[in-house]
Amino acid sequence: MKVLDVLGVRVEMPTNHPIVLLRERGGDRYLPIWIGAAEATAIAYAQQGIEPPRPLTHDLLKNVIEGLGHRLTEVRIAALKDGVFHAALVFDGAVEISSRSSDAIALALRTGTEITAGESLLEEAGVTMAPEEDDDEVERFREFLDHVSAEDFEKPEEKPGEAEA
Repeated sequence: MKVLDVLGVRVEMPTNHPIVLLRERGGDRYLPIWIGAAEATAIAYAQQGIEPPRPLTHDLLKNVIEGLGHRLTEVRIAALKDGVFHAALVFDGAVEISSRSSDAIALALRTGTEITAGESLLEEAGVTMAPEEDDDEVERFREFLDHVSAEDFEKPEEKPGEAEA
């Protein structure tokens, strides 16, 4: 499993769809995940350390987990099925619960839990960008989003007579 860092959330133009960008720690692959507006806000709040006066859903879930004496030990981006990322929440190193990836990321940021993905998922859905040592990560993220669209991540259709590798 590879550890992923959350670079940030941004709205992709011209569709106005929020996207969260994860980066492979110690690597050069990025994992872009299109998410809903509410989840984008929840992720951005967690990254900025904003604590609302009353707990939002992800804050509540964190409080429930801790109140019951358990610990979220891993958030795994587990699969990409029909263009949708699926995640798993791993509690106490043993119990796995299926989750939307956006909710899992928002919860991971609140609990300080590592986000991981398997090598095969990163090979399938990861995007490699040339490193630009002079720019910081946020600037590279913005540049990436300015030039990417959902279509960039669709698999090309197989032509008749082509065999799978």
